[in-house]
Amino acid sequence: MKAMIFAAGLGTRLRPLTNDRPKALVEVGGKTMLERVITKLAEAGFDDITVNIHHFGEKIIEFLELNENFGLNIHISDERDMLLDTGGGILKAQPFLDGDEPFLVHNADILTDIDLNAMYQRHVESGAMATVLVKDRITSRYFVFDDDYRLQGWINKSTGETRPAAFVHREGLNELAFGGIHVISPSIFEPLEEYSQGQAKFSITPFYVDECHTHLIKGYIQDSPYTWLDVGKPETLKDAELMFTKQQ
Repeated sequence: MKAMIFAAGLGTRLRPLTNDRPKALVEVGGKTMLERVITKLAEAGFDDITVNIHHFGEKIIEFLELNENFGLNIHISDERDMLLDTGGGILKAQPFLDGDEPFLVHNADILTDIDLNAMYQRHVESGAMATVLVKDRITSRYFVFDDDYRLQGWINKSTGETRPAAFVHREGLNELAFGGIHVISPSIFEPLEEYSQGQAKFSITPFYVDECHTHLIKGYIQDSPYTWLDVGKPETLKDAELMFTKQQ
């Protein structure tokens, strides 16, 4: 099973910790975020993992070599020349991700005990192009879904901006926050390439919302309780430290 870890971010919100290392190598409870995500993926059966790199990318390469790739088949998608954002990052990694099975994409700074296998299987059963982890939590930007959790659009509550252009927000839709994990079918690559219009750097989120009425994009909610932390901010890093310290 294939997966990709987004580990190329600049980690500006975690400075000064990221002044000399990538965010993915910041430690939480004695282990780097990257190791914790790799371990989580491996436990779920993902054994072919692509890691994209940019900020202090050589340190991620060294870290993986030192740990003998944790016994997995790990590829490096090198973005040290240019940080490509999420859409561009997935497109660049296509040679590693393409094939006849879906792949899972996981942000390096998301630490969670969600059942990745259940999410993966739900995606396979749905026939969707992409399935995104979502949750009812407070934020400023939301994916908006119908009652079948098919993506309908996106809204920024702070500015009132909506996407796609024809989307009119109405009562009765489900506003849910993206959780930094998605399962994607390889059928995405052709429309994603077309959507990029030759640009190397672009986000996957506008693609999802602009194309959601042409391609099936589903939201995934785990019914049972789970822990989810975005460890890209100092306050949540402290929460994660406390959580993992209690587990030891």
